[in-house]
Amino acid sequence: MPKAYWTCAYRLVPDHRQREVYSELATAAVKAGGGRFLVRGGRMRANEDAVVERTVIVEFDSYDQAIAAYDSELYAKALAALPPGTLRDHRIVEALE
Repeated sequence: MPKAYWTCAYRLVPDHRQREVYSELATAAVKAGGGRFLVRGGRMRANEDAVVERTVIVEFDSYDQAIAAYDSELYAKALAALPPGTLRDHRIVEALE
């Protein structure tokens, strides 16, 4: 069974202190859902038409596990803590076998 990944690029974060509240709640939800952070900010180089944005990548053992973690009550609480006006691109993708 192929692994799956959450990918998230933050386009706009109006309140970085409030994002930290989200981050703490999201970390607990990801770990409870069996996810492992592979990328969480850090150095990056944007190529071609890309722009430099905070990027997060989380690995799950399966697509169903990734979906269940996103749909969980714990992650819903984290999402509710995102600062108003936050713009981000969040995707759940299944890996190749």
